[in-house]
Amino acid sequence: MGNQKTVALNKKARYDYELFDTFEAGLELKGTEIKSIRHGKVQLKDSYISIRDGQAYIKEMHISPYEFGNRFNHEQTRDRRLLLHKNEILKLEQATKIKGYTIVPVRIYLSHGLAKLEIALAKGKNLHDKRQSEKEKDAKREIEKAMKFKY
Repeated sequence: MGNQKTVALNKKARYDYELFDTFEAGLELKGTEIKSIRHGKVQLKDSYISIRDGQAYIKEMHISPYEFGNRFNHEQTRDRRLLLHKNEILKLEQATKIKGYTIVPVRIYLSHGLAKLEIALAKGKNLHDKRQSEKEKDAKREIEKAMKFKY
């Protein structure tokens, strides 16, 4: 964790889904895409992961055009291939088909100068589950507030 810089988080994923297994995936990027990611111009909000022909792809991930790029700048929301091991792709594919899980991107970060994507197997939360997690979060915040003033 010492050499990782988080670039973007998908807060909506933790709110809408219950996350189970997490995986680290590399990204196949064009030249100007990595430059935009290093400047923090990436958004994971509406993105999702699909598996097609034995390859994992992230769709609808928005990377803004590089401001100093020329006419060969990248397309903003193109499908990008994820670099995973074959057995990890098979595990993800089986979990989505058999168990009904969804694969969601959780965060994108830089590790040793390379862009990495943390993805997770997830199941959707119901409305009452979301309310319960909000109550727990508020209670935890109140306890921390009380402890802060106590000492």
